[in-house]
Amino acid sequence: MKRYLILGDGKVIEGNPLGASGETVGEVVFNTGMTGYQEILTDPSYSGQIVLLTYPLIGNYGINDDDFESDRIQPTGLIVREACEIPSNWRASKSIDQLLKERGTVAIQGVDTRAITKHIRSAGVTMGVICDDLDAGRAALNNSKGYGDTDFVYDVTTSTPYKWGREGKESIETPDEAGRVRLVVIDCGLKFNILRRFWKAGCRPIVVPATSTAEEVLALKPDGILLSPGPGDPARLEPVVKTVQQLLGKKPIFGICLGNQILCHAVGGETYKLKFGHRGSNHPVKDLLTGKVTITSQNHGYAVDPASLEGTGAEVTQLNLNDGTVEGIRIKDAMANSIQYHPEAAPGPWDSRPYFKEFVEQMTSVRNG
Repeated sequence: MKRYLILGDGKVIEGNPLGASGETVGEVVFNTGMTGYQEILTDPSYSGQIVLLTYPLIGNYGINDDDFESDRIQPTGLIVREACEIPSNWRASKSIDQLLKERGTVAIQGVDTRAITKHIRSAGVTMGVICDDLDAGRAALNNSKGYGDTDFVYDVTTSTPYKWGREGKESIETPDEAGRVRLVVIDCGLKFNILRRFWKAGCRPIVVPATSTAEEVLALKPDGILLSPGPGDPARLEPVVKTVQQLLGKKPIFGICLGNQILCHAVGGETYKLKFGHRGSNHPVKDLLTGKVTITSQNHGYAVDPASLEGTGAEVTQLNLNDGTVEGIRIKDAMANSIQYHPEAAPGPWDSRPYFKEFVEQMTSVRNG
């Protein structure tokens, strides 16, 4: 049995089945990380996308029960060169094919991922479909919306508030531990490891839906506010931007990835779509305030327009050394700063982990006056 990948420009690539049968449509993007496929498959920032993994052998350490970044598979599909059928790792409970079948995710293997990646780098990201039947696939692709036409954040955000504790998710009514600062997280597509890292740094994370108002956020008496990562075009998130505008200056704010872009829009800045985005675990970023360079894990298709920040009170603090794009901003008078990459990277470089401790220290300092 054959399976096909059809790109938006009509290009057809023939491969072999992986995961569930059927067809699935999404924006085709590539990630250059050598490890981390389980985290990628459960990262809400990949909602609406078909992810191509450039490393040729995927699944060799299997799937375990501990490394999920959300409660479900988030990409609409997966493309790999070869999926390992017999994983070898003491934590593994199943293969990647078993996981994809269990969760109903359509994928394809046995294709030249290097050639597809080069095609995307030249032509830019495009919509695509993975299918078992070419006619059905073309029909599904023709009838699909463009990636930028969907508000994915409202599909992946939590439906109800909850707290994060030592064992993971807890009821919003669970009492706080003494001495922990309260961090309200506006969930636009949150990864669990962000909550794990903040808990270890001394926080009590309280997660609220992206639809929450400023009044609802402040009613939780936060010591700080986190703007989470997430999928889609930040320019479509006017209600979230309005909420952040009303929160600026009232509590310390920290943004990660999409949170960086939302903070940009909150002060009147603009963002734009990158040709093929940044998705991988080896992006060098320079901090303009300290001169330090860190290696970062990234996953985003949009970037902040630095010229649009002139006169807004926001300043660019970090740059990507590969292409010069904005990797961080701060609004000093409003106690707000953000980064475009993922300090919670798991797996991935740990260079930027100190941000969790630093933000906890900032929240504690403001709380104590």
